[in-house]
Amino acid sequence: MSGRARRAADAAGQTGLEAAKEAVDSPPIKGAGSSDPLIGDLRRAGLLPLLVLHFAAREPAYGNQLIERIAALTGGALTVNPNTMYPLLRSLESQGLLEGEWEHPERRSRRFYRTTRPGAQELERLQGELGPRLDRIAASIDSIRAELTS
Repeated sequence: MSGRARRAADAAGQTGLEAAKEAVDSPPIKGAGSSDPLIGDLRRAGLLPLLVLHFAAREPAYGNQLIERIAALTGGALTVNPNTMYPLLRSLESQGLLEGEWEHPERRSRRFYRTTRPGAQELERLQGELGPRLDRIAASIDSIRAELTS
Protein backbone atom coordinates (compact mmCIF):
# COMPACT_ATOMS: atom_id res chain seq x y z
CA MET A 1 0.00 0.00 0.00
CA SER A 2 1.45 3.39 -0.97
CA GLY A 3 1.93 6.17 1.57
CA ARG A 4 -0.96 8.09 0.07
CA ALA A 5 -3.26 5.07 0.20
CA ARG A 6 -2.20 4.36 3.79
CA ARG A 7 -2.97 7.98 4.79
CA ALA A 8 -6.36 7.70 3.07
CA ALA A 9 -7.14 4.54 5.00
CA ASP A 10 -5.95 6.11 8.27
CA ALA A 11 -7.86 9.35 7.67
CA ALA A 12 -11.03 7.43 6.97
CA GLY A 13 -10.81 5.11 9.95
CA GLN A 14 -14.11 6.37 11.31
CA THR A 15 -15.95 5.38 8.12
CA GLY A 16 -14.37 1.94 7.95
CA LEU A 17 -11.46 0.35 6.18
CA GLU A 18 -13.58 -0.81 3.26
CA ALA A 19 -14.79 2.74 2.60
CA ALA A 20 -11.21 4.02 2.68
CA LYS A 21 -10.05 1.29 0.30
CA GLU A 22 -12.94 2.11 -2.02
CA ALA A 23 -11.96 5.78 -1.91
CA VAL A 24 -8.45 4.99 -3.08
CA ASP A 25 -9.19 2.14 -5.50
CA SER A 26 -12.43 3.34 -7.12
CA PRO A 27 -12.54 7.01 -8.01
CA PRO A 28 -15.96 8.42 -8.89
CA ILE A 29 -17.04 8.17 -12.52
CA LYS A 30 -17.94 11.34 -14.38
CA GLY A 31 -21.29 11.19 -16.09
CA ALA A 32 -23.22 13.08 -18.70
CA GLY A 33 -25.06 16.08 -17.34
CA SER A 34 -22.94 16.36 -14.23
CA SER A 35 -20.18 18.92 -13.76
CA ASP A 36 -19.45 17.59 -10.26
CA PRO A 37 -18.32 13.96 -10.31
CA LEU A 38 -19.02 13.39 -6.60
CA ILE A 39 -22.57 14.71 -6.67
CA GLY A 40 -23.16 13.35 -10.18
CA ASP A 41 -22.25 9.84 -9.05
CA LEU A 42 -24.66 10.06 -6.13
CA ARG A 43 -27.36 11.65 -8.23
CA ARG A 44 -27.28 8.81 -10.76
CA ALA A 45 -27.37 6.32 -7.89
CA GLY A 46 -30.67 7.66 -6.56
CA LEU A 47 -29.76 10.55 -4.27
CA LEU A 48 -32.77 12.68 -5.25
CA PRO A 49 -35.40 9.99 -4.62
CA LEU A 50 -33.61 9.17 -1.35
CA LEU A 51 -33.74 12.78 -0.16
CA VAL A 52 -37.34 13.32 -1.31
CA LEU A 53 -38.52 10.15 0.44
CA HIS A 54 -36.53 11.10 3.53
CA PHE A 55 -37.97 14.60 3.84
CA ALA A 56 -41.51 13.47 2.97
CA ALA A 57 -41.26 10.77 5.66
CA ARG A 58 -40.47 13.39 8.30
CA GLU A 59 -43.43 15.62 7.40
CA PRO A 60 -45.59 16.37 4.36
CA ALA A 61 -43.75 18.65 1.94
CA TYR A 62 -44.39 20.30 -1.41
CA GLY A 63 -42.05 20.53 -4.40
CA ASN A 64 -40.46 23.94 -3.88
CA GLN A 65 -40.04 23.18 -0.19
CA LEU A 66 -38.16 19.99 -1.08
CA ILE A 67 -35.97 21.91 -3.55
CA GLU A 68 -35.08 24.40 -0.79
CA ARG A 69 -34.42 21.69 1.81
CA ILE A 70 -32.09 19.78 -0.53
CA ALA A 71 -30.17 22.96 -1.38
CA ALA A 72 -29.88 23.86 2.33
CA LEU A 73 -28.83 20.34 3.35
CA THR A 74 -26.08 20.19 0.72
CA GLY A 75 -24.93 23.79 1.14
CA GLY A 76 -25.88 24.43 -2.48
CA ALA A 77 -23.70 21.59 -3.80
CA LEU A 78 -26.84 19.89 -5.10
CA THR A 79 -29.38 22.13 -6.74
CA VAL A 80 -32.60 20.73 -8.13
CA ASN A 81 -34.63 22.56 -10.69
CA PRO A 82 -38.43 22.37 -10.80
CA ASN A 83 -38.23 20.63 -14.20
CA THR A 84 -36.51 17.78 -12.39
CA MET A 85 -38.37 17.83 -9.08
CA TYR A 86 -41.97 17.78 -10.29
CA PRO A 87 -41.60 14.86 -12.73
CA LEU A 88 -39.77 12.98 -9.96
CA LEU A 89 -42.61 13.64 -7.52
CA ARG A 90 -45.20 12.47 -10.08
CA SER A 91 -43.14 9.36 -10.80
CA LEU A 92 -42.72 8.48 -7.11
CA GLU A 93 -46.44 9.03 -6.60
CA SER A 94 -47.37 6.83 -9.58
CA GLN A 95 -45.11 4.08 -8.16
CA GLY A 96 -46.99 4.31 -4.85
CA LEU A 97 -43.92 5.54 -2.95
CA LEU A 98 -45.41 8.96 -2.24
CA GLU A 99 -48.96 10.07 -1.60
CA GLY A 100 -49.93 13.58 -2.65
CA GLU A 101 -52.72 15.77 -1.36
CA TRP A 102 -53.74 19.23 -2.53
CA GLU A 103 -53.56 21.95 0.12
CA HIS A 104 -56.91 23.27 -1.18
CA PRO A 105 -58.70 20.37 -2.94
CA GLU A 106 -61.28 22.67 -4.55
CA ARG A 107 -58.57 24.39 -6.62
CA ARG A 108 -55.05 23.66 -7.72
CA SER A 109 -52.69 24.79 -5.02
CA ARG A 110 -49.61 23.34 -3.40
CA ARG A 111 -49.51 19.55 -3.44
CA PHE A 112 -48.09 18.09 -0.23
CA TYR A 113 -46.39 14.71 -0.46
CA ARG A 114 -45.83 12.16 2.26
CA THR A 115 -43.98 8.86 2.10
CA THR A 116 -46.15 5.73 1.98
CA ARG A 117 -45.32 2.38 3.60
CA PRO A 118 -43.77 1.09 0.32
CA GLY A 119 -41.96 4.45 0.10
CA ALA A 120 -40.50 3.90 3.56
CA GLN A 121 -39.23 0.49 2.41
CA GLU A 122 -37.68 2.09 -0.70
CA LEU A 123 -36.13 4.78 1.50
CA GLU A 124 -34.49 2.08 3.61
CA ARG A 125 -33.25 0.26 0.50
CA LEU A 126 -31.79 3.45 -0.99
CA GLN A 127 -30.08 4.29 2.31
CA GLY A 128 -28.40 0.90 2.29
CA GLU A 129 -27.40 1.21 -1.33
CA LEU A 130 -26.06 4.77 -1.12
CA GLY A 131 -24.38 4.40 2.28
CA PRO A 132 -21.14 2.95 0.86
CA ARG A 133 -20.98 5.70 -1.79
CA LEU A 134 -21.43 8.37 0.87
CA ASP A 135 -18.72 6.66 2.94
CA ARG A 136 -16.40 6.65 -0.09
CA ILE A 137 -16.91 10.37 -0.66
CA ALA A 138 -16.45 11.16 3.04
CA ALA A 139 -13.24 9.08 3.06
CA SER A 140 -11.98 10.90 -0.04
CA ILE A 141 -12.59 14.29 1.53
CA ASP A 142 -10.97 13.19 4.80
CA SER A 143 -7.98 11.94 2.82
CA ILE A 144 -7.62 15.24 0.98
CA ARG A 145 -7.87 17.21 4.23
CA ALA A 146 -5.30 14.94 5.93
CA GLU A 147 -2.92 15.32 3.00
CA LEU A 148 -3.21 19.09 2.95
CA THR A 149 -2.62 19.41 6.70
CA SER A 150 0.35 17.04 6.88
